[in-house]
Amino acid sequence: MEGYLLGIKELDDLIGGIKEGTNLMLLGPPMSGKDSIVNNILYTGLDDSNASVLVSTREPGENVLEWFLKHDPDMDTSSLGIVDCVTKTLGIAAEDTDNIKRVSSPVDLTGIGVRISQYFEELWMKKENPPIRLCINSLSTVLMYSNLQTVFRFLHVFTGRIKAAKGLGLFVVEDQMHDPQTIATLKQLFDGMIEIKEHESGHMIRVVGLSPRPTPWFDYVIEDSGITFSKAGD
Repeated sequence: MEGYLLGIKELDDLIGGIKEGTNLMLLGPPMSGKDSIVNNILYTGLDDSNASVLVSTREPGENVLEWFLKHDPDMDTSSLGIVDCVTKTLGIAAEDTDNIKRVSSPVDLTGIGVRISQYFEELWMKKENPPIRLCINSLSTVLMYSNLQTVFRFLHVFTGRIKAAKGLGLFVVEDQMHDPQTIATLKQLFDGMIEIKEHESGHMIRVVGLSPRPTPWFDYVIEDSGITFSKAGD
C-alpha cells in the first residue's frame, strides 16, 4: 500500500492509504482523546521510518516527548521534532534539545514557522529525505491569540510545503469553539477531515474526503495500552 497510514487499521483498510502531499483537519470536541489519536498517528509514522514534527500549543515539549517514550521505551527519537509553544509562556527557563525547540508563545507564528523549517531541514538531512508528517495541535489555541486571516496565511504556507514535500499534514481544531464561517474558511486548505463526535456512551471517529464516501463511524476507547476501535453499533 502506497502513501501514508493513520495506524488505525479499521480506517486505513477503508481509505486504502493516504496519498503523498495530503493535509487533514482533525475536528473534534474537547476531552475526546484527540491528543492520543494524533500522537498515535505520528508514532505510526516514526515506526515506519517517517520523520514527524509536532507543534504543541497546549503541553510542554517534555510532556509530549514523555508520551512517546512511555508508549515505546525503546523507540528511536532521532526522527521526532517538537515545537514547544508552552514552556516559555509559563516563565520556565529551558534550553532547546535535539527533540524540542521552543518559541515564546502560540502567537509567535514567525518563530513557529522558523522552528518547523529547521526541523524539516534537519530531519531530511539526517535520514536522506524520509516521508515527513507535520501536526499542529492545535489551531484553536493559535486562533485564540491571532486573527483568522493571519492564521490562514500561515497555514497556506505550510499546507503548501506539505504538498511540495509529499508529506502528511494534520491540523487539530476544537469543535464548538469556532463559528461555522471560521471552520468553513479553514476547510479550504485541507484535502479531507478526521471527524470525532460524542455519543451517549463515548466518542466516534470517521474520515471524510479521502474516499468516494465518508467512512462509517467507529467507536473508540483510549486505554493505557493504546486505542481500541470497533464499528459503531457493534
